[in-house]
Amino acid sequence: MDEALELGSYLPVSFKTRSEQEYVAFLWDAFQSNYTSGKYEFASLAFHLLYMSFVSFSIWQIRLAREQDFKNALVGFQSESENMLLEADSPFKFFEKMKESQIFRFMKLIGCTNEHVGEFAKFVKRRNRIAHPSGTVFFNDRTSIDKEISEMMQEVANIQQHMRPIILEAYGRFLVGSADIDEREYSIPEQEIEASLIHRNYISQKDIEVCLSYDLARLERHSEIESIRTLHEALKSEFGG
Repeated sequence: MDEALELGSYLPVSFKTRSEQEYVAFLWDAFQSNYTSGKYEFASLAFHLLYMSFVSFSIWQIRLAREQDFKNALVGFQSESENMLLEADSPFKFFEKMKESQIFRFMKLIGCTNEHVGEFAKFVKRRNRIAHPSGTVFFNDRTSIDKEISEMMQEVANIQQHMRPIILEAYGRFLVGSADIDEREYSIPEQEIEASLIHRNYISQKDIEVCLSYDLARLERHSEIESIRTLHEALKSEFGG
């Protein structure tokens, strides 16, 4: 259970809509209640949905940071699906026109190999086996589901490591875009961080750790460097622990 709960640090610290927040909270409740009551098959389904939610948040971040590369990766999709994927206003919308296994193809945009993609996607095939009547309970004890969770968390950490350059790009873009107090949405740093960084990019606690490692020296000559430092310090104060 403890290893499974670590996934929470890879999911957004807050959501821009109440329905998204409630959905993720529902999945956590479904996982924990079924796990503690020994209904491991159902617990695994809920955890898989949390895992795929994490993946969709990562793809969302890739789309924002590497828009042209993302568009190029859509070659072969039908026009309707392509437009929907480009215009989706929530990571959860990706699955309306895309099979779960397809979404992992975008991981190649951050340097993942076909082998990596295969490892990320293998859990979809396993989930599909238990999502249909089979007459067999695949996860009938805590040892079996804990093994599955451990394998999934290894891939979560792997994806997060590959996402590091994307997060740094997103954070640098935020700092520059929000530097001018007169131009940004909120004058209060904490509010600007929540709206333009956390919610826009679906930033997790793990992402924040990456953001806090950002080298402000690269922006030293920016005309609004003091405002940039204020934003960085506000992030550190709010989420740095």
